[in-house]
Amino acid sequence: LALELCAPSQVAALEAYREEVRKLSDIDRQSTDRPKTGVDLGVTALNPVTGEQIPVYAADYVLADYGTGAIMAVPAHDQRDLDFARAFGLPVRVVVDTGDEDPAVSGVATSGDGVLVNSGPYDGLRKDEAIARITADLEARGGGKGAVNYRLRDWLLSRQRFWGTPIPIVHCPSCGEVAVPDDQLPVELPDLRGAALKPAGTSPLGAATDWVSTTCPSCGGPASRDTDTMDTFVDSSWYYLRYCSPDYTDGPFDPEAVREWMPVAQYVGGVEHAILHLLYSRFFMKVLHDMGMVDGVEPFAALMNQGQVINQGKAMSKSLGNGVDLGQELSTYGVDAVRLTVVFAGPPEDDIDWADVSPAGSVKYLARVARLAEDVASAGGEGRDLEVDRAVARTVDEVTRLIDAQRLNVCVARFMELTNALRKAADASPPPAASLRDGLEALAVMLGCFAPYTAEEVWSRLGHDVESGDSVHATSWPAVDPSLLVQESVTCVVQVAGKVRDRLEVSPEIGEDELRSLALASAGVVKALDGRAVRTVVVRAPKLVNVVPA
Repeated sequence: LALELCAPSQVAALEAYREEVRKLSDIDRQSTDRPKTGVDLGVTALNPVTGEQIPVYAADYVLADYGTGAIMAVPAHDQRDLDFARAFGLPVRVVVDTGDEDPAVSGVATSGDGVLVNSGPYDGLRKDEAIARITADLEARGGGKGAVNYRLRDWLLSRQRFWGTPIPIVHCPSCGEVAVPDDQLPVELPDLRGAALKPAGTSPLGAATDWVSTTCPSCGGPASRDTDTMDTFVDSSWYYLRYCSPDYTDGPFDPEAVREWMPVAQYVGGVEHAILHLLYSRFFMKVLHDMGMVDGVEPFAALMNQGQVINQGKAMSKSLGNGVDLGQELSTYGVDAVRLTVVFAGPPEDDIDWADVSPAGSVKYLARVARLAEDVASAGGEGRDLEVDRAVARTVDEVTRLIDAQRLNVCVARFMELTNALRKAADASPPPAASLRDGLEALAVMLGCFAPYTAEEVWSRLGHDVESGDSVHATSWPAVDPSLLVQESVTCVVQVAGKVRDRLEVSPEIGEDELRSLALASAGVVKALDGRAVRTVVVRAPKLVNVVPA
């Protein structure tokens, strides 16, 4: 199509470009990391809606098997089109106002819903309304016809590798390609090792001649097994079903076990798998449902895609020279410190720039916890401190909820706050030894989820015989006494005209009227008003009062 449209002066450039594109796979062509390339065909087309003349380009990210192989680029509202337009200096016109920053400025295409702008008679229409109206108008005047373009394409899943699922096909000279009968499934890999697996320009399975040679299931004559294996994506698309019954021998999975355990309650993925792997997994589930093998159609009830660890603002790569040697980091700081640094740096779904963090702080914190364990272990007595017990109970209660909410970075902050409280109590004379020991044991159990080696060390220093099986990781999660969560008083901030003038210790259950009276009578408010009348008093019981003078 491109050659048919191309101006004579651009044919040579187009031919050269086509040769370059032929070297790329479809995946490479659609990669968002590659710079956009293309060739101006030297011709223009008419926008069927506005009648404007628009340039025509050949671009590698447009695949021939999608639609007609020719697309109408909309740079402001498709990231690939925007990247292409910016690379070739083409105009970026917003036609759907989504309320976001202009893509020509931000470099980020907007694809959400909104109202049409810069679209003549269609201005003011919602996006879905405009699509329907424009389609109807074009059909009415013979300028086009509405159609649905499916993005599903054939999936080439054969690989010339040893490690993968053998393709259950037998090649017979008489019968052609014959499927392996169900009672002979699964086809298992042969035992190939060492020299047999060295690259030889053919599929490694070809070296297993005894395995390759077989009989045709159809005619019984000599035949050969297929020596390719399936892409490992095939396995990772349904492995969670096998996990429900790994020892099941009557099929790929036990339907009753799948009925009991599926869907996966929480799936932790990753941005590199956010499209293809999830697409394949959902596709498999829907096909299996259509086949009557599973009841549900969705594999995962909840999904969390964790961010990446980048460096100097960009993904780590050899070409950029910004890679970080993980082995060196672990050797320098220790596994627990590196792990704690990653968790504490931000919410798990956010990227972490390694240039902005350092495990050195985590090393110091974990050392503080270890020293605290030594001091607590050597402290005698059975003294208790109600405030320490309350601080421990509040931390356990909040961390339990934070873990469920996946706010792991906040958990680490709460550990540090509790460590400070325990350290302060340990330095008291005499220290409340029983409260400290219970508190540090609770901290060790919680910390075990984040810094397991340090937690075990703390547990051991507190007198537990780890070698005999008394491990912190085999201990129940700390129980919370509900009575310790009841606050006897809270601090109420009292403001005058928005400035803090006093603080009051009040009951958490105090009413607005009583709190208003206490605030107006407080010394700080009386001094700040200095005889002025009060216009209004805003009360947010029990934590805030704002007095507004007349």
